[in-house]
Amino acid sequence: MIKPVAERALKVIESCVDPKGLRQIAANARQRGELDVARVADLRLYEILPSEKPGSFEHDVWRSIHALEGTLTNERGKTTRLGRTRQKIARVGELETVKDLIIGAKKPSEGFFMLIERQMPELTFEAVALRHPDKFDFTMLDSAAGRLRSVGVEVDVSILKC
Repeated sequence: MIKPVAERALKVIESCVDPKGLRQIAANARQRGELDVARVADLRLYEILPSEKPGSFEHDVWRSIHALEGTLTNERGKTTRLGRTRQKIARVGELETVKDLIIGAKKPSEGFFMLIERQMPELTFEAVALRHPDKFDFTMLDSAAGRLRSVGVEVDVSILKC
């Protein structure tokens, strides 16, 4: 059963578009041991932080970056940034960065495993690629799906049909 305070917090989180407010809700929830509320606030924060258009490929990429950075910052107690990923995006863009991390690397990135371990498979670049199949070729999508399957994540195979 959800506590009334947690229920109210979840309703506020649902429509909140203020990053500072969401961070405060998450911090308060953690302090009270309401980890589910903190997680929902964090996920909402990662949804609103990217400046790109919601639903776009670029928004999804930045949502993933914010999620991993935010999670690591919370765990470590100090600001953590994905410096190399941000630098690569600045050099070659989101699309080439995702392609390189999915097919250019022989093994999954450390960020992939970090997101999987934290029960956020939908925020991996592999999942981002599968949500935007028009940006990638079949080989890339098949590789992304295979990587997710290898860690026990179910993948909708209908997107892989030619």
